[in-house]
Amino acid sequence: MRMHSLWKPRVIVCLALMALVGGLASCNGGDDAAAPAPGPVSGGPGGGPANPGSPPAHTLGNVENGRTVFRTETFGNERFWTDAIRLPAGVVAAKVTPLQALGLGLHVDVDAVPAATVTLLAAELLLDPTGKTSKILNDPATTVALINANAVIGLPAKDGKVGASCALCHADTDGSVLNIPNGGSIGKRRDGGASHTLDFGTLLSIGTNSRAYYPALQLALAANGGKTLGRASTGLTEDSTEAQVDAYLKDKKAYPVGMFDDTIDGNGDPMHNMPLFRQDLAHPFGSEGAIAKLDNFSNLVYTALLDPTTIMTPGGRAFLKKTGGDAAGDEIADDYAKVLAATGVTGPFPFIQASAPGNPALAGTEEFPLGVRVDETKLNDMNAFLFALAAPAGKAGDQASVDRGRTAFQSNSCTNCHNVGQGTFVPTFIVPMKTIFPGDNPIVLLPQRTPPLNPILDTPSVFFDDKMAVVNASFRGLERGTALPLLLDLDRKPVFLHDNSVPSLDALFDSSRGADAPHPFYLSDTAERGDVVTFLRSLGTN
Repeated sequence: MRMHSLWKPRVIVCLALMALVGGLASCNGGDDAAAPAPGPVSGGPGGGPANPGSPPAHTLGNVENGRTVFRTETFGNERFWTDAIRLPAGVVAAKVTPLQALGLGLHVDVDAVPAATVTLLAAELLLDPTGKTSKILNDPATTVALINANAVIGLPAKDGKVGASCALCHADTDGSVLNIPNGGSIGKRRDGGASHTLDFGTLLSIGTNSRAYYPALQLALAANGGKTLGRASTGLTEDSTEAQVDAYLKDKKAYPVGMFDDTIDGNGDPMHNMPLFRQDLAHPFGSEGAIAKLDNFSNLVYTALLDPTTIMTPGGRAFLKKTGGDAAGDEIADDYAKVLAATGVTGPFPFIQASAPGNPALAGTEEFPLGVRVDETKLNDMNAFLFALAAPAGKAGDQASVDRGRTAFQSNSCTNCHNVGQGTFVPTFIVPMKTIFPGDNPIVLLPQRTPPLNPILDTPSVFFDDKMAVVNASFRGLERGTALPLLLDLDRKPVFLHDNSVPSLDALFDSSRGADAPHPFYLSDTAERGDVVTFLRSLGTN
């Protein structure tokens, strides 16, 4: 049974942009201020909410070392991606060409490509700027060579294996050599931007054993009566074939382009990739506001999402049972063990290089959610890099339009929740689900979890609240709801809200979406709406 989430909000002006970015760069941290009540006021004296709260302190390491961590660190997950998912074997077996890889939204750092190859490619692109007739770009051997040269961003090659780094979803290039429409590019590396065109699902399906990603797929669990929660009409089981798993991953309605399912909860709730620049301004982490500190989020990504075999450990199983209930947690872990055994994946697990806390009482906390943590120095180094990483400049527009849009942004009460200037950290409160989504009318899927976690809830029929059904701000003792995004790099963003449900900024503010649509902030005057869009696209941190 499909259990989707329907957003039926009324027109609440102050909530207009709540899930614009819909990703990790969000809100909240040390001082959790209460969410402001909707109203006609124009916000606090600083051009934003009067009660923004304050973010938590972070330990910052070495910026240059952090750049290396962001770009190439795997903490050993190349064993998972090579020996479990078997992505390199799949690339070879499918004879994936560079042009096909670019079509999946992968990006190539031209500075890592051998000079002779760059020269030959430049000559070919002079004859055909699309690259469609390029011998180099249509040769599967070139794909392997580019991966081995560490030129494919986010897929580092190490010791004869290939892993995954943060850059896979959070970097691109300037496209100065080649830019594929709605795909990837070849050019100078640009760190931190969201990879809006990455087709992660299809990329994963190329692996000859995509079943090994079982915990992060949309499942149908016996503990839940065989029901499933997500975009697909049916869920997968431990007995699903490789072809069935691949069909799910390649179904762009079930796993859309530009999205990544960042939970191992058995639900199909991918969310749009988000930027990772200026993370000093972005608190907390996750569109649902579940994590207070960046290094804790990074650790969770490495120990759960880039190597889900961590759930085969006692700490991983405890995490599943804590978040999804004893029956579902045990079922996911037991079924995963069957999948790994059936597909010849052997341990010891996890593949990731991570350590248990010196104090066993810390296991299960935000710092050690699955009972282990990767190297602290490297996490702090990446903190420093992502805190300092500059955001792209906003799009230059007609200044008079920008000024009118700024005035409309303030006069329509957007500053009850959002800052006018983006050089200040985002307000730290969580907006309750019933406020951001007045049509929230959930059914109870699991009535009780270990405090402070709330019951597992889902409003049937649409997707918006699926992301918050299991993982939400109740992890930090707060309410189920939505965190606030940075309003940066919006001109490059192709879709809006974390569930990809709005196709453009103009559409976000257009009342034709109806009273029941997500984020009911509407500007009926077309010219005013255009000015606000121009203003938002112009935003940078200056």
